[in-house]
Amino acid sequence: MSELAGLFLSAAFVENMALTLFLGLCTFLALSRRTGSALGLGIAVVAVMGVTMPLNNLIYNALLKPGAWAWAGMPDTDLSYLKLIAFIGVIAAVVQLVEMVLDRYFPAIHASFGVFLPLLTVNCAILAGSLFMVERDYDLVESTVFGLGAGFGFGVAVVMLAAIRTRLAYSDLPNGLRGLGITFTIAGMMSLGFSAFAQMVSP
Repeated sequence: MSELAGLFLSAAFVENMALTLFLGLCTFLALSRRTGSALGLGIAVVAVMGVTMPLNNLIYNALLKPGAWAWAGMPDTDLSYLKLIAFIGVIAAVVQLVEMVLDRYFPAIHASFGVFLPLLTVNCAILAGSLFMVERDYDLVESTVFGLGAGFGFGVAVVMLAAIRTRLAYSDLPNGLRGLGITFTIAGMMSLGFSAFAQMVSP
């Protein structure tokens, strides 16, 4: 249990997708203007990563990895080159399901996402999670924990950035720092803060 907890915390803070690995920055920056939309994005990312990681793990281990077809008398079959297509297909299906749920039950959050919710299908942070899962040879439980941790970390980061940007709306900033200028500056400072977690767990 302690190893799974460590994996969750590592995925959320030490290897934060947005602030440490710099993945998924398009939606991270675009939907961090308001805390409400940022929170909705965080929940959506947790849901998508928490579902797609174990599904992709099952698909990869049962169908794609070398030797997966040994039970059918084809031990040399290697379909791992199809993992990118398979992973994107699973992610697209889950994102579509999340979009349908939000549109039906949370129309305000769905409207605030605009075109960025469908873009979660090709969000590099979500796809990278599944690729990391294959590279690190996680089992089903570890993949689920890793997905939930990575999604939680992304959600925490985007809500924190949205809260800071909301407060800065009342600040008298220099012209050169207004808009994305101050956003990139804040994201960089947050990244430095998150990098301290890596130092805490380093040997």
